[in-house]
Amino acid sequence: MRAILITPPLPSHLRAFEALAQELARRGHEAVFLTEPGVLLQGGVAQATLPGPPTRPQPHRLLAEIVTGARRTDRLCRDGLAILRGLSPDLILGDQMEPAGGLLARVLGVPLVSVACAVPMDPEPGIPLPFLGWPHDPTAGGLRRNRGGERVADVLMTPQSRAIRRWSRTWGLGDLRRLQDCLSPRLTVSQMAPGFDYPRPANGAHVAQLGPFRRGQAPGDFPADIRPDPDRPFVYASLGTLQGHRAGLLSRIARACRQAGAQVLVSHAGCLPDDKARAIPADWVRGFVPQGAVLARADLCVTHAGLNTALECLAAGVPMLALPLTHDQPGVAARIVRCGAGLRLPPWQRSTARMAAAVTALLSDPAHRAAARHFADAADTWRGAAGAIDRIEALLKAPAPATA
Repeated sequence: MRAILITPPLPSHLRAFEALAQELARRGHEAVFLTEPGVLLQGGVAQATLPGPPTRPQPHRLLAEIVTGARRTDRLCRDGLAILRGLSPDLILGDQMEPAGGLLARVLGVPLVSVACAVPMDPEPGIPLPFLGWPHDPTAGGLRRNRGGERVADVLMTPQSRAIRRWSRTWGLGDLRRLQDCLSPRLTVSQMAPGFDYPRPANGAHVAQLGPFRRGQAPGDFPADIRPDPDRPFVYASLGTLQGHRAGLLSRIARACRQAGAQVLVSHAGCLPDDKARAIPADWVRGFVPQGAVLARADLCVTHAGLNTALECLAAGVPMLALPLTHDQPGVAARIVRCGAGLRLPPWQRSTARMAAAVTALLSDPAHRAAARHFADAADTWRGAAGAIDRIEALLKAPAPATA
């Protein structure tokens, strides 16, 4: 089959989709990314590039990201339809955060599989939207609170909603408005580790929780110039690939860890100039480290609660102090707390003293590591990209559901 892959150009999403593309190719299928100009893929993956100049770099502010995302959706729909008609795809793999995948699949009449690189967006009673750190609550009060959160989201997502409505009406697809309206009703392949997400008894039968798509990769070598004292706790701190510019927060994290008697390695993902990196009072500060190798040695990870880092911690059996910043990170942090693998601190509780107390609590209570180890013990059974393509192949072999 020929599959078209559509995802926002976020590093973690691109790497996840590349893993799916590589597994498709390994099985003899063809995978082609539909991208804007300037998107660089790894591993020689095929691309069909939209016409025009490269887009601006991904902004760091949420509202600016929403506007940029709406423009990207508009461009993918405007210029992508003719390209896809020329490619004659058998399937579209659409990132849940890019509604153009669902819109293009519907107008072309080809099967759609939704890909949840982050917390799944599929609606389920009692589960709040991913950007909310609320607990799972299917009671009347919980449902009422979730509806309030959805109304706020509708206002924030107005630029994206306009793009979705414009193209759904242009193509006669009905009155689609939200990201959720553009998801596949038949299959979502999710990077969630089994048991980490909230329960989905009503609508979750089509959501396959498979663990990280990029599995089985060598963790790399632990940096030779970093020599932790084996008699003191070793903490790893990272705010991911997009938030490492927050030098003030990284400095407070470093001071908190040292107050708690721990040694700390800070990674800023190349987001800080050398002078600001040197000012962080950690034992070691690096732009990049082999995260798998570091987590294999770590006693604790202080994280922004990005899903990829959280899943790597669970696979390594490392408890977490979650400091969610944006996107679905509040939802990931809430799930970390729910499963017992860590604690979280909201923005208004991130003084050095509060973070030091949380680090101390996590290092002194073995229950958090035990909860993380529960996932690590099952990590070898996570199917990742191979399981995703298994489910996709089965979907295409099954008869399509009857339509009214």
